[in-house]
Amino acid sequence: MSREQAIQRAERYFDEGGFEADLARRVAIPTESQNPERAESLRRYLCSELQPNFERIGFRCRVLENPAAIGGPLLLAERIEDPALVTVFSYGHGDVIRGQETQWRAGLDPWALTREGDRLYGRGTADNKGQHTINLAAVEAALATRGRLGFNLKVLIETGEEIGSPGLREICAQHREAMKADVLIASDGPRLSPGRPTIFLGSRGALNMDLVVDLRAGGHHSGNWGGLLANPGIILAHGLATITGPKGEIGVPEWRPQSLTPSVRAALADCVVDGGAGGPQVDAGWGEPGLTPAERVFGWSSFEVLAFSCGNPDKPVNAIPPRASAHVQLRYVVGVDPAEIVPALQRHLERHGFGMVKVSAARDGFFAATRLDPEHPWVRWAAESLRRTSGQKPAILPNLGGSLPNDIFAEGLGLPTVWVPHSYASCSQHAPNEHLLAPVARDALRLMAGLMWDLGEAAALPPA
Repeated sequence: MSREQAIQRAERYFDEGGFEADLARRVAIPTESQNPERAESLRRYLCSELQPNFERIGFRCRVLENPAAIGGPLLLAERIEDPALVTVFSYGHGDVIRGQETQWRAGLDPWALTREGDRLYGRGTADNKGQHTINLAAVEAALATRGRLGFNLKVLIETGEEIGSPGLREICAQHREAMKADVLIASDGPRLSPGRPTIFLGSRGALNMDLVVDLRAGGHHSGNWGGLLANPGIILAHGLATITGPKGEIGVPEWRPQSLTPSVRAALADCVVDGGAGGPQVDAGWGEPGLTPAERVFGWSSFEVLAFSCGNPDKPVNAIPPRASAHVQLRYVVGVDPAEIVPALQRHLERHGFGMVKVSAARDGFFAATRLDPEHPWVRWAAESLRRTSGQKPAILPNLGGSLPNDIFAEGLGLPTVWVPHSYASCSQHAPNEHLLAPVARDALRLMAGLMWDLGEAAALPPA
């Protein structure tokens, strides 16, 4: 009975096909939370797929009905060995975005796991079925080796993360006592680079907004009225140009965070952004000057224009359009007040003479920014566990560049949050041809088996 035996058991699970078999079964359940017709699939994923797996290894399970008008059920699985032991809370989501079946490359199907070389293709392989499959298998490897976990574990699996986690905040508040724990350890998102174990401690916030210039009731002939009528597309383009500099530098003062602290910069000092083979290259000189690429994506705000519409792009006509709109997004870190994002932009546009550009928050796309201090004892503990297994220092990111409902756990449940991601930045999540790298999955199984083993060594844990 040893740590190495637990790790070897996890390796055999991968090498002998157990991981691919479990993941294939889970990918085959089309859990599209954006598709109302998939409600039965969301429930089936929890009740018929995950719940029997948890119960087989001694977890007590409850299905929690979602109080929100949209969003599927949640599964709470817990194994309490001794209330005096450290209690770990974990999280995953069983839902995926739309399959986009017609857009996948020939030979690939979003609902069938397909292995090509080192890539495991299928919807949810990276986000998030593959990741919670790894963690569940690591728990089982440690449990089977030791005969007990040596700690208490509560796992919450939701089915609405891809639509903004409706109901999750209310569920966690309602069941706060049942979800009481000492630390969150969970997995989602990408590693900094495929070959380097990574820890992130929170997430950037995200707020999507609509910018609209609506000038008149209809279009007017550009020959008769050109030069006389204001063009909403030109107005909106110039308004957008005030929001950032020509290389993406944030121009709205309230969006510029003051939280790039010495401890955050120190944590990012050895972090190199790497999307892996086939990933895009970082554009030199883009973004906030004076910051490293890692600081720009993990320690700063970024503004993106996601869509711009004026007239009929597919069938343009010789008429001045009456209306132009843009769908935009701000990714922001701790230090930016989310309640001020929209008002600050409206004030900024008015100061620059573009008060006719009206700003509103979009209904989709809001997550709050969170961050745990990189010097927190649980961070040091987790980093040492990963280093012990991998033989290399893990990357420690103060927060993920993307967004998660981490504020519900960090603030609502009051937990220090430690995320150990198992994907990589070029995995095509939310796009056709989503995939998980097989070598990263195998490595992650080793890392998490070692971490689950170490959680059972009470003397090595930070104080509760």
